[in-house]
Amino acid sequence: MNVVAIANQKGGVGKTTTAISLSAALAEAGQRVLLLDLDPQANATSGLGIEPDSEGSMYYPLIGEAKIKDKIIPTRIENLSIVPSGMDLAGVEIELARSDDHLTRLRKLLTALKRGKQYDYVILDTPPSLGVLMTTSLASADEVLIPLQCEWFGLEGLAKIVHIIEQIRESGAAPKLKLEGILMTMFDGRTNLSRQVVEEVSNYFPDQLYENVIPRTIRIGEAPSHGKTIFEHDPSGIGSRSYRAAAQEFLLRHSEVGGPIA
Repeated sequence: MNVVAIANQKGGVGKTTTAISLSAALAEAGQRVLLLDLDPQANATSGLGIEPDSEGSMYYPLIGEAKIKDKIIPTRIENLSIVPSGMDLAGVEIELARSDDHLTRLRKLLTALKRGKQYDYVILDTPPSLGVLMTTSLASADEVLIPLQCEWFGLEGLAKIVHIIEQIRESGAAPKLKLEGILMTMFDGRTNLSRQVVEEVSNYFPDQLYENVIPRTIRIGEAPSHGKTIFEHDPSGIGSRSYRAAAQEFLLRHSEVGGPIA
């Protein structure tokens, strides 16, 4: 079971859309996926058409009063389950900050989940901040996938998140934490800016940069408002094709035999 954190401390970069779309595409390909919504805004939860639920969130597992398995619910998508989020999760930041093991608490919970061998991938949708929930998410992950918008400000954010990953490695909480990849989002092939930003990232992170990019489309932005994945909202559109291609690239990077994603 691989634990993959989808992380970027900057909001509005397609982080939650990537968490939902990658999870759904991997599930389509036959992978057993659990999506953990660790953002109190609960956008991954509502984006799948599920009502945010404070009682059902990671709040109680993180304070030691429940197990993750008790909070897992199935989605309408075969092979995809979720632990939803709710506003109460915001309060866990204070509780975790008081504890000595705040960086490793989620990792311990996920280690127990791994023993059940029920999932191939656990995808963590992290908050767009550098708070305790973000750091504990990164420390619990095996690898990090960074969605990065094709804008110059995105490069500044990339430097920050890479620095945080290095700090978590050095802390000893997750010494093997890996930067799995950087997925460029909101790409506009009509502009020089998008191409220049992709080229700049390629210069510094040639092995981590995904070949596939996610375009800026209205359909991708619309899908969450309908509580649907992009594959349900616009099955044959460029957004669906791009996220399926990115998921296929993800599987190839992990040497999984999931078959082509239709």
